[in-house]
Amino acid sequence: MPPRRYAFGRTDEATHPDSIRAALAEFISTFIFVFAGEGSVLGLRKIYTDPLTSASELIVMALANAFALFAAISASINVSGGHVNPAVTFGALLGGRISVVRTIYYWVAQLLGSVVASLLLRFVTVGMRTVGFHVASGVSPAHGLVLEIIMTFGLVYTVYATAIDPKRGSLGTIAPLSIGLLVGANVLVGGPFDGAAMNPARAFGPALLGWRWKHHWTYWVGPLLGGGLAGLVYEYMVIPTEPPLHTHQPLAPEDY
Repeated sequence: MPPRRYAFGRTDEATHPDSIRAALAEFISTFIFVFAGEGSVLGLRKIYTDPLTSASELIVMALANAFALFAAISASINVSGGHVNPAVTFGALLGGRISVVRTIYYWVAQLLGSVVASLLLRFVTVGMRTVGFHVASGVSPAHGLVLEIIMTFGLVYTVYATAIDPKRGSLGTIAPLSIGLLVGANVLVGGPFDGAAMNPARAFGPALLGWRWKHHWTYWVGPLLGGGLAGLVYEYMVIPTEPPLHTHQPLAPEDY
């Protein structure tokens, strides 16, 4: 990732091949993620008459989202940074790691990828409506909002720690796996309450094709607040701007 630098974007950035390639990578990766994530929901609805009501089905959902996001990030991290999520892009924007122009490109690409994935799911599942996300019965939108803020904060904080932090070193090689596993864990936590979106693009395509908009704002406001807060916290409180007070040399293997 580039060093912290707040900028609207260069005059040629909108048409530069790097921007086009990065937007294409975000489109394809978001398509992969939404197709697998939402498709697993439709698959369970095809198998079970009363889906998503047992622990085993929740585990299936968590694994599907974790595996799909792991693959989607791995496929695009070398081209676009592997955001696959408008909330991650927003956190990087507030942290000065991406320009406004490229942010807009990423958001458009992510939303289009989600819509195309949902459209194809609508076609291949023989007219089944995409499900998307909704706040569960007995859970207020306010509770869903706070849940989305907390889960997305953890997600974007992990993205920063493993993929953006200049000190990440070899940890960057497992960034896609770490991020995917955290999303899977958060699905186990938030799935029974609000579906655990943590991603406005993941929520938007299925909502549009299934025309399910109840409490949809929750899945925009919550992730953007949580992602933006994580970007600011990690950028200004965790990444150091001064030389370290103490330095140390790692122990040699024989010293253990």
